[in-house]
Parts: sequence; C-alpha cells; structure tokens
Amino acid sequence: MPRFSDFTAAHLSAALAALLVSYGSAAVIIYQAALAFGASQNQIVSWFTSLSLMCGILTIVLSIRYKAPVMIAWCTPGAAVLAGVSGIPMQDAVAGFIAAAAAMWMVSATGWFDRLVRMIPASLVAAMLAGILINFGSKVFGAMEHQTVLVLMMLAVYFLSKIRLPRYSILLMLVTGFGYAAWAGLLATDKLVWQNPVLEWVWPGWHVGHIISVSVPLFIASLATQNVPGMAVLRAYGYQTPARPLVESSAAATVFTAPLGAFMINLAAISSAICMGSDVDKNPDKRYLSTVLLGVLYLLIAAAGGMTVALFNVLPPELLAALAGIAIFSTLQANLSGAWQDDTAREAALVTLLASASGMTLFGIGSAFWGLVLGLAVYQLHKRTHSRA
Repeated sequence: MPRFSDFTAAHLSAALAALLVSYGSAAVIIYQAALAFGASQNQIVSWFTSLSLMCGILTIVLSIRYKAPVMIAWCTPGAAVLAGVSGIPMQDAVAGFIAAAAAMWMVSATGWFDRLVRMIPASLVAAMLAGILINFGSKVFGAMEHQTVLVLMMLAVYFLSKIRLPRYSILLMLVTGFGYAAWAGLLATDKLVWQNPVLEWVWPGWHVGHIISVSVPLFIASLATQNVPGMAVLRAYGYQTPARPLVESSAAATVFTAPLGAFMINLAAISSAICMGSDVDKNPDKRYLSTVLLGVLYLLIAAAGGMTVALFNVLPPELLAALAGIAIFSTLQANLSGAWQDDTAREAALVTLLASASGMTLFGIGSAFWGLVLGLAVYQLHKRTHSRA
C-alpha cells in the first residue's frame, strides 16, 4: 500500500487534470443521455453517483494491485450514442447496458478481445460513431438560433484556446458559457439546492429491439474507442499490465451497477495518458500514485453526486446543448477522418454513416445497429468483388 509521504504535488496535479478532462468533456453528455431515456431527477443523480463511485473504486484497486497508472472511466462516445437515442424507456435502456457489458465480459474471458476488433473494420466503427455524433453536434447551431451571443462566444473561446491551450479548451469554453449566462441572467439559481447522493435501482425491461438498439452501438463504442486504445496507451508508456483483469473487472462492475445508472465502465483512453508521462514522476513505478489520487477524487465527486446534477438544472438548455455539442467536436472530427482512411471501405463507411445518422428504426431496432449491418454488407460485397477481379 502507498504511504501518504509517497504522494507529491505532481501526482495531485496530474490527477486533477485527468479529472477535469474527463468531467469537462463527458458530464454534460451523460446528463443529456440520461434525459434521452426519460430519467427522473433521482435517476440522473444515481447515474453520476454510481459512475463516480465505481470508477473511483476500480481505479484505486487496480492501480495499487498492478502498480500501474490504470484509469477507469465511463464511455464518453457511448454516452454520446445514448444521448442520440429516442423513444426507449429507462428499463429497456438498463437491459441494453447489461447486455453490452456482459458481451464485453465474455469477449475478454474467451480471448476474443483482439480478434473481434480485427473482424469489424475500424473505418466502419468510426463511420457509425460519426453518424450519431453529427446529429448531436449539430444541436450547437440549433441553440445558436435562440442564444446567438452565448453560443458564438463559446465557439470563439473553444477554437482560439485550441491554438495555445488545447488541454483546457473545453474547460475555458465551459467557464465562458457559464460566465456569460450568469451576466445575462440566464441561470435558474433558485434550482441550486443541495441534493444528497442517490442510488436508485431500475429493473431491466425485456424489449428485444430496444436492447439491441442500445447494447450493440454501446458495446462497439466501448470496445473500439475505450478498451482497445486504453490498453494501447498503457503499452505505449511501457506498462505490461494484463488486459483481461482490467476489461473483465470493469465489465463486471457495469453488469452489477447498470440498474443504478452505470451505463458502461471501461478503461480510459486518451485522458489516461495525463497520468503516465515523465512530468508526473521520473520513476515509472510510482506514476500509479496519480491514479490512486484520481480514484479518491472520483469518490469525492460521488459523494456530491446530487450537486453535480443541481448545477446542470441551473443552466439554460441552450448552454447545455452547446457544451455537449462542442465537447464532441474533436471526437467527431477524429471519427470522420477515420471513416475515410481505408480506400477499400469508403463506400461502406458512407453507407454506415448515412444510415446511422438517419435516425431510422426497423423492426424496433435503431439506426446505429442498422448502419453497421448495412456497412458490413457493402464492405463484404466489395471485398468479394475485388477478390474475383
């Protein structure tokens, strides 16, 4: 066990930065995702409480167990996928969370983790996510119609800060939006009241179409954009921590806490690198102390889960839409770029993107699933055609 004297200011600084990056880009998207399923106030609080609680516990336990900076987080791209869903009740959504996590658990336990990633072309995964995120990001400009100055200021700060302070662009944009809303009298401060952390259980439903609509895109988003790159980041910094216990423990935690709102817990990807560099600690064997502190910060956020939601209730809907939409700009850009990287799969990627963005529902199953199915069909057709040529 680490001693108190082992921790340094650099460890704390890295932990705080990782926390800000995680919450700054994801919290409002998670809030929007919960609303998409018609969550009550207590259920939204339960989402934040359970996610922070489980991420904190797993981050601390796994970091100490493997003496590596293991950062466990929620699936931000998955939350963006969920925020774009409509017409699915919370009970069926919970069943979808459980199904996605159970699939992740089995994929890891059976050794199919790497093989499944290779079976689904990365360009189609990127196209599926881009199709969903396009609709989500476009809400920024819908909000501009009603709060023009607010949204223009947020966009300006975001893009200007990307030039010199890219790490803090989301945070600076958030502060700008909040500051203008306060100055313009747009904040509903009467709603800012203390709320205790809540854990509310929701029994899963059994609508097969709804479960597939939620679980398939959520599983793929977590696998391809979180767990796989999360392990790649660990390897890139020289940590040979085994993948199975990390993936399986986070998947198991999701299965058992999904009814409380933990929609998908997995390895953090890009934000985890904040705790792995030489600026955190010259000794690679001690960098895990930063993620131990991060886990403690997660637990403190869990204890204030109600206040996190209360802050969202204070903000005007246009500010929330702009925050969530601008926060996924970089993710959308990366996925659009990734969708066109493979020359042989571009038409399949286009079909996947358009179908995913369409919002269609066939046989009770949503567009993200069908986008991937149709894209894979086109991809296989092109592959066979070219092989015969």
